[in-house]
Amino acid sequence: MAINSSKQTLFLLLSLLHLVAISISQPDFLYHFCIDDHGNYTSNSTYKQNLDQALSTFTASNSSGNGYGFFNVSVGENTAKVNAIALCRGDVGLDSCRSCLNDSNYKLLQVCPNQKEAIGWYDNCMLRYSNRSILSKEETSPGFYLANGNNISNVDEFNQELGSLLNNLKNQAASGGALRKYATGNVSFGNFQTIYGLVQCTPDLMETECINCVDNARENIPTCCDGKEGGRVVYPSCNIRYEIYQFYNSDPYSSPAAPPSPSPPPTNTTGTEGNKSSKSSTVIIIVVVAVVISAVLLIIMITFYIRKTKQKMEIEDNNVDNVDTSMRVESLQYDFETVKQATKNFCDANKLGQGGFGAVYRGRIPNGPEIAVKRLSQNSGQGELEFKNEVMLVAKLQHRNLVRLLGFCLKGQERLLIYEYVPNTSLDNFIFDPMKREYLNWEMRYKIIGGIARGLLYLHEDSRLRIIHRDLKASNVLLDNELNPKISDFGMARLVVIDQTQANTSRIVGTFGYMAPEYAMHGLFSVKSDVYSFGVLILEIISDPTLRGASRNEIMRCIHIGLLCVQDNAADRPNMANVVLMLSSSSYTLPVPSQPAYFARGSWSSSSTSNVFHSQVRGSDISREIPGDASVNEVSISEPYPR
Repeated sequence: MAINSSKQTLFLLLSLLHLVAISISQPDFLYHFCIDDHGNYTSNSTYKQNLDQALSTFTASNSSGNGYGFFNVSVGENTAKVNAIALCRGDVGLDSCRSCLNDSNYKLLQVCPNQKEAIGWYDNCMLRYSNRSILSKEETSPGFYLANGNNISNVDEFNQELGSLLNNLKNQAASGGALRKYATGNVSFGNFQTIYGLVQCTPDLMETECINCVDNARENIPTCCDGKEGGRVVYPSCNIRYEIYQFYNSDPYSSPAAPPSPSPPPTNTTGTEGNKSSKSSTVIIIVVVAVVISAVLLIIMITFYIRKTKQKMEIEDNNVDNVDTSMRVESLQYDFETVKQATKNFCDANKLGQGGFGAVYRGRIPNGPEIAVKRLSQNSGQGELEFKNEVMLVAKLQHRNLVRLLGFCLKGQERLLIYEYVPNTSLDNFIFDPMKREYLNWEMRYKIIGGIARGLLYLHEDSRLRIIHRDLKASNVLLDNELNPKISDFGMARLVVIDQTQANTSRIVGTFGYMAPEYAMHGLFSVKSDVYSFGVLILEIISDPTLRGASRNEIMRCIHIGLLCVQDNAADRPNMANVVLMLSSSSYTLPVPSQPAYFARGSWSSSSTSNVFHSQVRGSDISREIPGDASVNEVSISEPYPR
């Protein structure tokens, strides 16, 4: 009886030990998301049966992958249909890939026990499933980023070489075809140091979709990892990583051989029977069980400690403002009651105007400067931490010809942006007002044109982010005390989420008349779209019949530059660097412009020219249906590209 009892006890303890060991053997995801948007399932539902069947195909030896670590499967019909995708890192062999996916299968169901959509990442693989279609779709949400804790000393040189490396790897990965979109490489910098990089997209994406996804990921590098030795940004459809050590296998799509597993200890056996041997067996069992349990408890404690420490470090890393050590959240965040008091409770008397994103109010902080407060009219579509990070990035964009973003304010659904107050309102209030236009002589107008050009050049090429404004117009150019121009409403795409891609959009946002033809009719935008808007703006500034002290040569040169900017073919338009050079150097030979966009043949008297032109370009946020890929012309927005 004692032996049987001991065996039962041992069996129960070993069973418990087995369950604990299984739980411990499954490593934690780098990140995972359990998504509640698409409903939950029950343990005995058809969806659960289809899900189990779908996930089991990824680890089977005859799984239907493409041979390069990419798997997709759909099981079931209608609301019980399960769509699943698995992707292994490009340098991971099939055995290691299946092992990683096996861990993912168990862990994802454990951490997301009843959500119909979930996604989890390990170093070597990603697994996701949903009841909606997820194949052949560029998706950049949800995602995460991680930063190496070590700082780099020569940040500018590092960023320059890193940008070049990631750009090359992006193009290599995107052109990889339908089997695999993966690239690794390295570049030297500094004192014999090397940056190693990795870029990968799910191969179901088109080449342009892969490029867009990677560009989106690169955009987050200044947020997470600026000045750090390494970092990674990971999305469902793509991921990028870089370090100053080689973290991937040199030979693509091969894994280093795994170390041999240690041989199990010899099994204790007894060669005699009787009470003595029974007692010895019982003692041995008790000792072994006690040692094993102690070891398991120790492992659990160590694992728990390491996990807590790791979580704490990740939280601290995520909360560190890597954009600029001198620019902390606290220094940018304003108290809501203070802003409310400064604007006198957002009273109409303090209202400066109403834009596509909301109303703007004038205010004065007690014992502080005057401010302009933009009260966003809708939820930004972002969480608080993400919104704060985006504000810090936009606030870092500083140029004498840009309106400075001072900070933000959050309270409930309220999203307020705090800007410097620019006293002389906007350019349109001068050039379109019969009285105020008299204040702007030619010298002032020429200075305004040059200032706008330099501000736009900074957004396009000289800032850490490449910003495409997409709604440059006279009302978005403010004038300070000395009538220096300051471009406003840039970077808004980072602060208000709109359904769009970075190369084209199904929703046209901007002002009719200032929009380039390829954008207005097909939803395609680029830096050349802004160049077109700038050309319209030049022609508006010099179309005023009252130009005092005008230089005929300068006026003719500005007309020439304006016509070059509004050419129908975007490729024919100059970039802003060339525009600035054209404006500053009279010796620069200007090419002959081709026919401008929206050119209409006809005749009218010289006295009517200005009025006809204004009716064509001055419409403010006109809503209209646009055929094809484009849709509704709605609001002002700026579009960021990582540099």
